[in-house]
Amino acid sequence: MKSILLIGLGNFGMLIAKQLNELRHSVMAVDINEERVNDVLPFVTNALIGDSTSKSFLASLGINNFDVCIVTIGNNFQSSLETTSLLKELGGKKVVSRANREVQAKFLLRNGADEVVNPEKEMAKWTAIRYTSAHILDYIKLDDDHAIFEVELPKEWIGKSVKDINIRKNFGINIMAIKHDGKMELTFSPEYILKSSQTLLVLGERKELQRCFHI
Repeated sequence: MKSILLIGLGNFGMLIAKQLNELRHSVMAVDINEERVNDVLPFVTNALIGDSTSKSFLASLGINNFDVCIVTIGNNFQSSLETTSLLKELGGKKVVSRANREVQAKFLLRNGADEVVNPEKEMAKWTAIRYTSAHILDYIKLDDDHAIFEVELPKEWIGKSVKDINIRKNFGINIMAIKHDGKMELTFSPEYILKSSQTLLVLGERKELQRCFHI
């Protein structure tokens, strides 16, 4: 369990709060809007009304006690930038901030953010990949060059063994797991026969994944 400071309780912030609650992390949530703070209370350890651009307010939270500080202010970039800078100044171990545009990401990284997330950009990528391929069911970006895909079995692979399709040799792609009825098989031999009801979790370079699965 980690200790998380979550600042900004708009739609994105609220979704993160709910996910952190499901993962059983300890969450302190902050927003300047009283109604939003009241709405998040069932999903967090504690919630406060406060101005995150106030250094004295942030200092009172004991910033260096949190494992991660997440800034999800989406409608006021100046506040997001000031908050990010203050969190790092006050000893934030890891500061993750939301950006809506590339230029915002650059400013945040220069002013204290350890990492930047752009939910609209990531969703756009996921949607483009998911709905332009008949095989892709899920997608996780690892870095600019690598990703994990969950893929349906191409028809020509059904009934063949892992050894027969040999995507590691042909494309440099590793099969991480074979999924069936919601269960993962993480260990399997090269002679394992693939079935139509299964999906694969595969890891590799994005360009090779796109080439292999005709994305």
